[in-house]
Amino acid sequence: MGQLLLLFIVLPAVELMLLIEIGKRIGTLETLAVIVITGVVGAAMARSQGLRVISQIREETQTGSMPTGSLVDGLIILIASALLVTPGVLTDLFGFLCLVPGFRNLVKRELTRRFMKAVEENRVHVHVEGDVRFPGATGFGASPFARGDPGGAGPLLDVEPEPSDDPSEGRS
Repeated sequence: MGQLLLLFIVLPAVELMLLIEIGKRIGTLETLAVIVITGVVGAAMARSQGLRVISQIREETQTGSMPTGSLVDGLIILIASALLVTPGVLTDLFGFLCLVPGFRNLVKRELTRRFMKAVEENRVHVHVEGDVRFPGATGFGASPFARGDPGGAGPLLDVEPEPSDDPSEGRS
């Protein structure tokens, strides 16, 4: 609850105070110009970074790698663009920082650390369906299960679902 209070009440109030102070010092029209310029420049930078990340995702999937790092980069860039088009000084600063690859790597490491801690504390449960990539496996989605080697877990059986008499099943 405290984090939401900070995000939706305190942060906008601080942003408004900063914009008022900047307006007093440099003028109203100049302050509005700064807001528009940071929005336009930020959007252009986010677009450029986003296209680069999309290219990385394509390359990684074509080589058979799961593009997890690139997907997280894309998410951070998306958040950065939202922050940059939002009027404010602090949101613009954080948005521009998120577009810097070095800072983005720090954010990714922190997010990974927090996620792993949540998994260890059993606050987050991870469930994987389908083929997963294992060390030493080759090809996208390759797993010992996909090759018919369940790793000592017993035989794999493909079971077709039985047809249902219920006419409501199977409808979308």
